[in-house]
Amino acid sequence: MALARRFLATLCVACFPLVALPHHPAMASAVDSPTPIRPHLHIHPLPSRRNPMRPGSGTPARTSPMVYHGGSVMTASINVYTIWYGNWTRRAGRQTIIRDFITNLASPYFAINSTYPDQAGRRPVDSIRLAGEYVDHYSVGRRKITDDQVDTIVSSALQNHRLPTDPDGIYLVITSKDVEKLGFLTQYCGWHSYDTIASSSIKFAFIGDPSGPDLRNCAPQTSSPNKDVAADAMVSVIAHEIDETVTDPELDGWFAAGGEENGDRCAWQFGPTYAAGKARANMHLGDRDYYVQTNWLNADHGGCVLADPHGAPGPAGFVGPTRHPAPLL
Repeated sequence: MALARRFLATLCVACFPLVALPHHPAMASAVDSPTPIRPHLHIHPLPSRRNPMRPGSGTPARTSPMVYHGGSVMTASINVYTIWYGNWTRRAGRQTIIRDFITNLASPYFAINSTYPDQAGRRPVDSIRLAGEYVDHYSVGRRKITDDQVDTIVSSALQNHRLPTDPDGIYLVITSKDVEKLGFLTQYCGWHSYDTIASSSIKFAFIGDPSGPDLRNCAPQTSSPNKDVAADAMVSVIAHEIDETVTDPELDGWFAAGGEENGDRCAWQFGPTYAAGKARANMHLGDRDYYVQTNWLNADHGGCVLADPHGAPGPAGFVGPTRHPAPLL
């Protein structure tokens, strides 16, 4: 499929400095060697918490205001569709942790996105649900999967009516641990993008299972509130990508002068925490504790928060709305 208007925004492991490019600042060309570099395929890298150029290193501040660029914002109720790519037969527990998070994500945390209105003043609503699932058994293989092939996975699921074509949907391609995605773990932990499929603007994201020797590249702690470090790491990346997709779905909505989207500005920052067994957690949703990165509040001078302080109170055990200003980069 020709991808005339394809762009990527990534949660990156060790990519710095940011490079300004047309259309969306701070988006560097993809370097998933040996994947060909195309002029239409761009990513915007983000330093991980393990990167030496992490927040607090003394480089210029990234607390400039978030800027609306006149493009789209997802203001309708969000339908999330999961595409479980690869072999998940022995990872049912990991799937359940992720499902439970998405199912219970309508919360004061997700309501932070309501501080990002569109051109007509409409705001994202605190309504999101898991609307469908599909298992794809290696339709494009399991080794050296490219970004374009992730797009193909989504396109095929829609064109073959495995999932509905939903312009209000966010499609998550979640790969099992045996799938090798070029750039994953070495460069980034996830990304989001969009494409025109069946005349609809389709938003989708890639999230990989980080299990293995490089787990710590995308896992913020070695223990887990749900006794599955990889699943909890994936949950935080999913939150990051969903937040950014809602507020900047076609990469012409909300982002700062330096190119950061809301999730980027608070990446690897977790706010106040509490003990959850041997791990730390910062929010309780449904029947589970989670350790999820904060999101940028686009109000009251901004800040990395776990909840919208002006929204409805959260469920029992939900931690927030303490604000943590983004540090210098």
